[in-house]
Amino acid sequence: MKHFIFASILFFTGNFLHAQDDLENLFADEETTEYASATFKASRIILGQSVEQPYTGNLIFDIQHQFGAINQGYKEFFGLDQASTRLGFAYGVTPWLMVGIGRTALEKTVDGSLKIRFIRQSKGEVNFPFTINYYGNIGVNGLDYSLIPIKYYFTHRLTFLNQLLIARKINSSISLQLMPTHIHRNLVERVIDENDIFALGAGGRFKITKRTSVNLEYFYVLSAQNAADFQNSLSFSFDIETGGHIFQLYITNATGMLEQQYITSSTGKWLEGDIHFGFNISRTFVLKKPKDFKE
Repeated sequence: MKHFIFASILFFTGNFLHAQDDLENLFADEETTEYASATFKASRIILGQSVEQPYTGNLIFDIQHQFGAINQGYKEFFGLDQASTRLGFAYGVTPWLMVGIGRTALEKTVDGSLKIRFIRQSKGEVNFPFTINYYGNIGVNGLDYSLIPIKYYFTHRLTFLNQLLIARKINSSISLQLMPTHIHRNLVERVIDENDIFALGAGGRFKITKRTSVNLEYFYVLSAQNAADFQNSLSFSFDIETGGHIFQLYITNATGMLEQQYITSSTGKWLEGDIHFGFNISRTFVLKKPKDFKE
């Protein structure tokens, strides 16, 4: 009887351990999906948008400040006597949708925007090499046009931006992004000016330390007439993350901080010192905590 009981214990114990091993192997073989994160530190590369957007319930407050050209010399304090500012808010409605609003001093422009994430870079069960977003905005020129000698409608004030953001995080230090861009202007200054402007942007980030990086951004205008009269926008920045804030110190030949301005109307030439210094400050506020948030 003792031998029977001992044999039974060994039998059931062996079956239990075998079943446990099968269960562990089942979970070990199950693939998971790992998504790329922090492709860029801020929702902007420099002037242009990045694929990053606020988490659901988070509000980003952006302060953008750009000075005049440094080649104006000491009488204009190398451009520091002149300045233009943009204040903006961007809110994470869902994990894939961001809406925003802003006010730019240049041309007293008010803009409304949205950013939609189509797919995220991932590996594992779902394997996709890029993050792809759509970014669009509508700008409203607020200048006083009462002295214009032609009939002027509100729709003449409107400009529109459509942009794809295609990014890849190469490794923990390097990220790259392409930005095919379309801009439509309802009203242009000259008959020969194009209402529709096409451009291709490219940007990159190289992380120096855990909290600092250098960024590069360039927009090549494809529309012939606009390219003949204006300069392509080229910008460099040094980014510093301090927890809740992200500071970006940059230099650029671009004029303006809204895509409809700096892509289509930049006149600065780098080799002639027509360069602007500026900075961005981005602060995130948690307005709605996730259900699984722990104090």
